[in-house]
Amino acid sequence: MSLQPIAENLWLQHYALSVLGTQHGRNVSIIRLASGKVVVHSMAPFASGEVEEIRALGPTGWLVEAMLLHDTYAKEGRAAFPEVSFLGPPGFEAVVGFPVGPLSPAPDEWAGELKVFPLEGAPKLEEQVMLHVPSRTLIVADLVFNFDPQEKGWDRFFHRYLAGFKRYPGMSRIFRLFVKDRARFLESLKPVIAADFDRLVVGHGTLIETGAKQKLLEALRDAGFALD
Repeated sequence: MSLQPIAENLWLQHYALSVLGTQHGRNVSIIRLASGKVVVHSMAPFASGEVEEIRALGPTGWLVEAMLLHDTYAKEGRAAFPEVSFLGPPGFEAVVGFPVGPLSPAPDEWAGELKVFPLEGAPKLEEQVMLHVPSRTLIVADLVFNFDPQEKGWDRFFHRYLAGFKRYPGMSRIFRLFVKDRARFLESLKPVIAADFDRLVVGHGTLIETGAKQKLLEALRDAGFALD
């Protein structure tokens, strides 16, 4: 599987991921910093050729998982890059059982290129949103999904009626239920929306190439978290 370039020094790699018989997929973002070091955001069952392709971009500096529920392939990522620092949200080390450093505050070497915004008020999620400043790209885990609106069968039934997606991009019913402190959650979203981004990489679904800020605002409003 070849890396898909989506901006300068930013690549995307998509993997299959089935959840209760539905096709969720898993998006992996690969970011190369000005230093040449590479950040791998979200883990996957990397094949040896894919590991070599990532390593060819530059020295791999960090592996990142940005939410407590994103542990599905954490151990596979750790095994594929055993010498690389692994960063995650508070509590992630206890979930995966191996050493994990804090994702926030972000490493000093990311200054001016990658920003991290912790989302508060949902302690069982602890999602950390990331912004790739040079390409104006926001990278999320499960904050919103962006599946095919024309999906059919079980995928459509599950996503629309069980997961509660009204439209895409959208926030799942599970994510909404995990928000326990609405005021804190909304306050933590404000710097995300204030950031300069136009592209959105979702953890599951299709890349949003442009107009992402307005689409994210609409998705949040649909979920009951209006910010505008």
